[in-house]
Amino acid sequence: MSTRPSISRPAEPRTQDPRPADARTPDSRPADARTPDLRTSDLRSSDLEPAGPQPRRHPLDEPVRSALTGPHAHFAERRGRLLRYPSEVSLWVALPEDPDERDWADAAALAGPGGSLGLVGFDGSVPDGWEITFHAGGVQLVDAGVAAAPDEEAVRLGPADVPEMLDLVERTQPGPFLPRTVEMGTYLGIRREGALVAMAGERMRPTGWSEISAVCTAPEFRGQGLAARLVVAVSYEIRARGETPFLHAAASNTGAIRLYESLGFRLRKETTFRAVRVPDVPE
Repeated sequence: MSTRPSISRPAEPRTQDPRPADARTPDSRPADARTPDLRTSDLRSSDLEPAGPQPRRHPLDEPVRSALTGPHAHFAERRGRLLRYPSEVSLWVALPEDPDERDWADAAALAGPGGSLGLVGFDGSVPDGWEITFHAGGVQLVDAGVAAAPDEEAVRLGPADVPEMLDLVERTQPGPFLPRTVEMGTYLGIRREGALVAMAGERMRPTGWSEISAVCTAPEFRGQGLAARLVVAVSYEIRARGETPFLHAAASNTGAIRLYESLGFRLRKETTFRAVRVPDVPE
């Protein structure tokens, strides 16, 4: 599904997805330097490691937390029980399963007044004064036999290509793509007469998995199968690292879902996507 909460899909079967803006400059200090120095007496029982064996959740059940405690740990901004990406990388935040008042206060402190946070799979209530700026049902699809292969026309995209990538995203609205999103993984594009006309890449990377996102094609080049080719090529890059591709899509975007299923993805679970906005003035 990837913003506002990202929803990974090709632009051909287009679904409108408003993207929350967050202009807060991320703290450049190491994550451990940003973590509050709490005394043991300050900790809640839920902050401590529970005794005895605990059921192990699948990485894709908590993709943000799994990514930020795994391959994307170098991005992690932490406060209390919360983890999030820097605001110029991604809006996704990992909340505890049952956030309490203190967790929401930590979320507000991380995002700042008026800041936005993206939530995957959270359907609970938000505090008074917070605004839900985006909510959509979604699906999570996993590789079940994608014919992954490199594409000879695809080129690697990097920081120097970000202005063109942002322009393509603005014209096609595949979901949130921010100035540093390109740092999350491999991005591939197709150029015609030097201009970037299609792209796809990687967003969240839970342990053992990698999400395909920002799949889009310029309107004048749709109908040529470029999005499908790039999904297959990015899948090849993911498989080459020994990981498994997955992606998110809006549940209402049946055209995108049919395309992904035709490429070899299958439905794993239904989920939800939300963007929430912190009050401008702290309570």
